[in-house]
Amino acid sequence: MAEHHHQHDHSHQHHAVHRDAPALRWAAALTVGFAAIEAVGGWWTGSLALISDAGHMLTDGAALGLAALAAWAARRPPSARHSYGLGRAEVFAALANALAMLVIAGGIAYEALGRWQSPSPVKGGAAALIALVGLAINLVILRRLTPHSHDLNTRAAMLHVVGDAMGSAAALVAGVVIAATGWLRVDAIASLAICLLIAASALRITRESVHALMEGVPRGVSVDAVGLEMARVDGVVSVHDLHVWTLSGSRAALSAHVVVSNMRDWDRTLRVLQECLREKFGIDHVTLQPESDARPLVRH
Repeated sequence: MAEHHHQHDHSHQHHAVHRDAPALRWAAALTVGFAAIEAVGGWWTGSLALISDAGHMLTDGAALGLAALAAWAARRPPSARHSYGLGRAEVFAALANALAMLVIAGGIAYEALGRWQSPSPVKGGAAALIALVGLAINLVILRRLTPHSHDLNTRAAMLHVVGDAMGSAAALVAGVVIAATGWLRVDAIASLAICLLIAASALRITRESVHALMEGVPRGVSVDAVGLEMARVDGVVSVHDLHVWTLSGSRAALSAHVVVSNMRDWDRTLRVLQECLREKFGIDHVTLQPESDARPLVRH
Protein backbone atom coordinates (compact mmCIF):
# COMPACT_ATOMS: atom_id res chain seq x y z
CA MET A 1 0.00 0.00 0.00
CA ALA A 2 1.36 3.39 -0.95
CA GLU A 3 2.20 5.71 1.90
CA HIS A 4 0.32 9.05 1.87
CA HIS A 5 1.79 12.14 3.51
CA HIS A 6 -0.62 14.69 5.03
CA GLN A 7 1.82 17.07 6.61
CA HIS A 8 0.64 20.70 6.53
CA ASP A 9 3.20 23.49 6.52
CA HIS A 10 2.18 27.04 7.33
CA SER A 11 3.97 30.30 6.68
CA HIS A 12 2.21 33.48 7.72
CA GLN A 13 2.58 36.74 9.62
CA HIS A 14 -0.32 37.36 11.98
CA HIS A 15 1.02 40.66 13.14
CA ALA A 16 1.31 42.54 9.86
CA VAL A 17 2.18 46.16 10.44
CA HIS A 18 -0.60 48.61 9.57
CA ARG A 19 0.68 52.16 9.36
CA ASP A 20 -2.48 53.49 7.70
CA ALA A 21 -4.56 53.93 10.89
CA PRO A 22 -2.83 57.17 12.08
CA ALA A 23 -3.11 58.68 8.58
CA LEU A 24 -6.80 57.76 8.45
CA ARG A 25 -7.47 59.31 11.88
CA TRP A 26 -5.72 62.51 10.86
CA ALA A 27 -7.68 62.62 7.60
CA ALA A 28 -10.98 62.07 9.42
CA ALA A 29 -10.37 64.94 11.87
CA LEU A 30 -9.35 67.38 9.14
CA THR A 31 -12.29 66.40 6.92
CA VAL A 32 -14.92 66.85 9.65
CA GLY A 33 -13.40 70.17 10.69
CA PHE A 34 -13.56 71.70 7.23
CA ALA A 35 -17.00 70.17 6.53
CA ALA A 36 -18.46 72.35 9.28
CA ILE A 37 -16.83 75.45 7.79
CA GLU A 38 -17.99 74.56 4.28
CA ALA A 39 -21.57 73.93 5.45
CA VAL A 40 -21.73 77.42 6.95
CA GLY A 41 -20.19 78.86 3.78
CA GLY A 42 -22.68 77.01 1.59
CA TRP A 43 -25.62 78.32 3.60
CA TRP A 44 -24.25 81.88 3.48
CA THR A 45 -23.52 81.85 -0.27
CA GLY A 46 -26.59 79.83 -1.27
CA SER A 47 -24.48 77.32 -3.23
CA LEU A 48 -26.04 73.84 -3.47
CA ALA A 49 -22.77 72.44 -4.81
CA LEU A 50 -20.99 73.76 -1.72
CA ILE A 51 -23.65 72.46 0.68
CA SER A 52 -23.60 69.08 -1.09
CA ASP A 53 -19.85 68.94 -0.80
CA ALA A 54 -20.06 69.84 2.90
CA GLY A 55 -22.52 67.03 3.55
CA HIS A 56 -20.33 64.74 1.52
CA MET A 57 -17.27 65.71 3.56
CA LEU A 58 -19.12 65.22 6.86
CA THR A 59 -20.12 61.70 5.83
CA ASP A 60 -16.61 61.11 4.59
CA GLY A 61 -15.24 62.08 7.97
CA ALA A 62 -17.31 59.30 9.50
CA ALA A 63 -16.21 56.94 6.71
CA LEU A 64 -12.55 57.73 7.34
CA GLY A 65 -13.12 57.14 11.04
CA LEU A 66 -14.68 53.76 10.23
CA ALA A 67 -11.70 52.92 8.03
CA ALA A 68 -9.32 53.85 10.86
CA LEU A 69 -11.30 51.65 13.27
CA ALA A 70 -11.16 48.76 10.80
CA ALA A 71 -7.39 49.21 10.37
CA TRP A 72 -7.04 49.03 14.16
CA ALA A 73 -9.19 45.88 14.32
CA ALA A 74 -7.09 44.26 11.59
CA ARG A 75 -4.03 44.56 13.85
CA ARG A 76 -5.64 42.47 16.57
CA PRO A 77 -4.01 39.04 16.95
CA PRO A 78 -5.88 35.82 16.11
CA SER A 79 -8.02 34.32 18.85
CA ALA A 80 -9.88 31.08 19.58
CA ARG A 81 -12.99 32.59 17.97
CA HIS A 82 -11.23 34.28 15.04
CA SER A 83 -8.28 32.13 14.01
CA TYR A 84 -7.46 34.43 11.07
CA GLY A 85 -7.76 37.57 13.20
CA LEU A 86 -10.07 40.47 12.29
CA GLY A 87 -8.49 41.45 8.98
CA ARG A 88 -11.83 41.10 7.17
CA ALA A 89 -13.06 44.15 9.12
CA GLU A 90 -11.20 46.24 6.53
CA VAL A 91 -13.17 44.65 3.70
CA PHE A 92 -16.48 45.22 5.48
CA ALA A 93 -15.52 48.85 6.11
CA ALA A 94 -14.66 49.30 2.43
CA LEU A 95 -18.06 47.89 1.42
CA ALA A 96 -19.92 50.06 3.93
CA ASN A 97 -18.09 53.16 2.72
CA ALA A 98 -18.84 52.43 -0.94
CA LEU A 99 -22.55 51.81 -0.27
CA ALA A 100 -22.74 55.02 1.77
CA MET A 101 -21.29 56.90 -1.19
CA LEU A 102 -24.04 55.56 -3.47
CA VAL A 103 -26.69 56.83 -1.04
CA ILE A 104 -24.99 60.23 -0.85
CA ALA A 105 -24.82 60.47 -4.64
CA GLY A 106 -28.55 59.75 -4.87
CA GLY A 107 -29.36 62.47 -2.35
CA ILE A 108 -27.23 65.06 -4.13
CA ALA A 109 -28.80 64.15 -7.48
CA TYR A 110 -32.30 64.65 -6.05
CA GLU A 111 -31.42 68.10 -4.69
CA ALA A 112 -29.66 69.05 -7.93
CA LEU A 113 -32.74 68.25 -10.03
CA GLY A 114 -34.82 70.48 -7.76
CA ARG A 115 -32.26 73.27 -8.07
CA TRP A 116 -32.30 72.90 -11.89
CA GLN A 117 -36.06 73.47 -11.95
CA SER A 118 -35.94 76.36 -9.48
CA PRO A 119 -32.51 78.06 -9.46
CA SER A 120 -31.63 80.00 -6.30
CA PRO A 121 -29.31 83.01 -5.95
CA VAL A 122 -25.67 82.09 -5.31
CA LYS A 123 -22.76 84.27 -4.19
CA GLY A 124 -20.42 82.88 -6.82
CA GLY A 125 -17.17 84.55 -5.80
CA ALA A 126 -17.39 83.60 -2.13
CA ALA A 127 -18.49 80.07 -2.98
CA ALA A 128 -15.53 79.67 -5.34
CA LEU A 129 -13.08 80.82 -2.66
CA ILE A 130 -14.42 78.38 -0.07
CA ALA A 131 -14.39 75.56 -2.62
CA LEU A 132 -10.77 76.35 -3.48
CA VAL A 133 -9.75 75.92 0.16
CA GLY A 134 -11.70 72.64 0.31
CA LEU A 135 -9.97 71.37 -2.82
CA ALA A 136 -6.55 72.17 -1.35
CA ILE A 137 -7.39 70.30 1.86
CA ASN A 138 -8.61 67.25 -0.06
CA LEU A 139 -5.42 67.15 -2.12
CA VAL A 140 -3.31 67.28 1.06
CA ILE A 141 -5.30 64.37 2.53
CA LEU A 142 -4.93 62.34 -0.66
CA ARG A 143 -1.19 62.87 -0.64
CA ARG A 144 -1.05 61.62 2.95
CA LEU A 145 -3.09 58.48 2.18
CA THR A 146 -1.53 57.56 -1.19
CA PRO A 147 1.41 55.54 0.29
CA HIS A 148 -1.17 53.18 1.82
CA SER A 149 -3.26 52.70 -1.35
CA HIS A 150 -2.26 49.01 -1.66
CA ASP A 151 -4.88 48.33 1.02
CA LEU A 152 -8.55 47.90 -0.01
CA ASN A 153 -9.79 49.63 3.14
CA THR A 154 -7.62 52.70 2.50
CA ARG A 155 -8.56 52.77 -1.20
CA ALA A 156 -12.22 52.87 -0.22
CA ALA A 157 -11.48 55.72 2.19
CA MET A 158 -9.54 57.50 -0.55
CA LEU A 159 -12.61 57.14 -2.76
CA HIS A 160 -14.45 59.43 -0.37
CA VAL A 161 -11.63 61.94 -0.45
CA VAL A 162 -11.49 61.84 -4.26
CA GLY A 163 -15.23 62.43 -4.30
CA ASP A 164 -14.70 65.41 -2.00
CA ALA A 165 -12.00 66.78 -4.27
CA MET A 166 -14.31 66.41 -7.27
CA GLY A 167 -17.08 68.11 -5.35
CA SER A 168 -14.84 70.99 -4.38
CA ALA A 169 -13.58 71.32 -7.97
CA ALA A 170 -17.16 71.32 -9.31
CA ALA A 171 -18.23 73.88 -6.71
CA LEU A 172 -15.21 75.99 -7.63
CA VAL A 173 -16.09 75.93 -11.34
CA ALA A 174 -19.74 76.65 -10.60
CA GLY A 175 -18.82 79.59 -8.37
CA VAL A 176 -16.51 81.08 -10.99
CA VAL A 177 -19.12 80.70 -13.76
CA ILE A 178 -21.85 82.25 -11.63
CA ALA A 179 -19.61 85.13 -10.63
CA ALA A 180 -18.62 85.74 -14.26
CA THR A 181 -21.93 85.13 -16.07
CA GLY A 182 -24.72 84.92 -13.49
CA TRP A 183 -25.89 81.55 -14.94
CA LEU A 184 -27.35 79.84 -11.83
CA ARG A 185 -28.17 76.45 -13.35
CA VAL A 186 -24.47 75.62 -13.53
CA ASP A 187 -24.71 74.93 -9.79
CA ALA A 188 -27.10 72.03 -10.45
CA ILE A 189 -25.00 70.77 -13.37
CA ALA A 190 -21.89 70.70 -11.17
CA SER A 191 -23.76 68.76 -8.49
CA LEU A 192 -24.97 66.15 -10.99
CA ALA A 193 -21.44 65.76 -12.37
CA ILE A 194 -20.24 65.05 -8.83
CA CYS A 195 -22.93 62.36 -8.46
CA LEU A 196 -21.91 60.50 -11.62
CA LEU A 197 -18.22 60.47 -10.72
CA ILE A 198 -18.89 59.33 -7.15
CA ALA A 199 -21.31 56.59 -8.24
CA ALA A 200 -18.86 55.14 -10.78
CA SER A 201 -16.06 54.90 -8.21
CA ALA A 202 -18.37 53.58 -5.48
CA LEU A 203 -19.64 50.78 -7.73
CA ARG A 204 -16.05 49.75 -8.46
CA ILE A 205 -15.15 49.53 -4.76
CA THR A 206 -18.43 47.70 -4.02
CA ARG A 207 -17.64 45.09 -6.67
CA GLU A 208 -14.10 44.64 -5.33
CA SER A 209 -15.29 44.34 -1.72
CA VAL A 210 -17.96 41.75 -2.54
CA HIS A 211 -15.36 39.83 -4.56
CA ALA A 212 -13.08 39.75 -1.49
CA LEU A 213 -15.91 38.66 0.82
CA MET A 214 -16.70 35.83 -1.62
CA GLU A 215 -13.05 34.74 -1.23
CA GLY A 216 -12.23 35.66 -4.79
CA VAL A 217 -8.69 35.79 -6.12
CA PRO A 218 -7.05 39.12 -5.09
CA ARG A 219 -6.83 41.89 -7.65
CA GLY A 220 -3.78 41.58 -9.89
CA VAL A 221 -3.13 37.92 -9.04
CA SER A 222 -3.55 35.08 -11.57
CA VAL A 223 -4.01 31.56 -10.19
CA ASP A 224 -2.55 30.11 -13.39
CA ALA A 225 0.53 32.32 -13.12
CA VAL A 226 1.01 31.38 -9.46
CA GLY A 227 0.72 27.67 -10.25
CA LEU A 228 3.18 27.87 -13.13
CA GLU A 229 5.72 29.75 -11.01
CA MET A 230 5.43 27.19 -8.20
CA ALA A 231 5.84 24.32 -10.66
CA ARG A 232 9.13 25.85 -11.88
CA VAL A 233 10.74 25.43 -8.45
CA ASP A 234 13.39 22.71 -8.42
CA GLY A 235 12.03 19.51 -6.90
CA VAL A 236 8.37 20.31 -7.62
CA VAL A 237 6.70 17.86 -10.04
CA SER A 238 3.24 19.48 -10.11
CA VAL A 239 0.79 21.61 -8.15
CA HIS A 240 -2.94 20.94 -7.73
CA ASP A 241 -5.89 22.02 -5.54
CA LEU A 242 -4.44 25.54 -5.66
CA HIS A 243 -6.53 28.23 -3.97
CA VAL A 244 -5.77 31.94 -3.49
CA TRP A 245 -8.10 34.29 -1.60
CA THR A 246 -8.21 37.63 0.21
CA LEU A 247 -7.66 37.61 3.97
CA SER A 248 -7.89 41.35 4.58
CA GLY A 249 -7.62 44.61 2.73
CA SER A 250 -3.94 44.05 1.99
CA ARG A 251 -3.20 40.36 2.67
CA ALA A 252 -3.77 37.26 0.56
CA ALA A 253 -3.68 33.59 1.53
CA LEU A 254 -2.80 30.48 -0.49
CA SER A 255 -3.23 26.74 -0.07
CA ALA A 256 -2.11 23.97 -2.41
CA HIS A 257 -1.03 20.36 -2.76
CA VAL A 258 2.54 20.10 -4.04
CA VAL A 259 3.79 16.89 -5.66
CA VAL A 260 7.56 16.60 -5.09
CA SER A 261 10.17 14.27 -6.51
CA ASN A 262 11.91 13.69 -3.18
CA MET A 263 10.17 14.07 0.18
CA ARG A 264 13.53 14.28 1.96
CA ASP A 265 14.16 17.64 0.27
CA TRP A 266 10.76 19.07 1.28
CA ASP A 267 12.12 21.51 3.89
CA ARG A 268 14.34 23.17 1.29
CA THR A 269 11.59 23.12 -1.36
CA LEU A 270 9.14 24.65 1.11
CA ARG A 271 11.47 27.56 1.89
CA VAL A 272 12.00 28.27 -1.81
CA LEU A 273 8.24 28.19 -2.48
CA GLN A 274 7.52 30.53 0.45
CA GLU A 275 10.13 33.01 -0.75
CA CYS A 276 8.84 32.82 -4.34
CA LEU A 277 5.22 33.45 -3.33
CA ARG A 278 6.13 36.30 -1.01
CA GLU A 279 8.46 38.13 -3.39
CA LYS A 280 6.64 37.64 -6.71
CA PHE A 281 2.99 37.72 -5.61
CA GLY A 282 3.00 39.34 -2.15
CA ILE A 283 1.37 36.25 -0.57
CA ASP A 284 2.66 35.75 2.98
CA HIS A 285 0.09 33.30 4.42
CA VAL A 286 0.87 29.97 2.75
CA THR A 287 -0.39 26.46 3.54
CA LEU A 288 1.23 23.70 1.45
CA GLN A 289 0.68 19.94 1.61
CA PRO A 290 3.54 17.87 0.13
CA GLU A 291 2.80 14.68 -1.78
CA SER A 292 5.29 12.11 -3.03
CA ASP A 293 5.55 11.54 -6.76
CA ALA A 294 4.13 8.03 -7.05
CA ARG A 295 4.66 7.49 -10.78
CA PRO A 296 5.45 3.83 -11.54
CA LEU A 297 8.91 2.89 -12.65
CA VAL A 298 9.32 2.07 -16.34
CA ARG A 299 10.82 -1.44 -16.81
CA HIS A 300 12.79 -2.34 -19.93
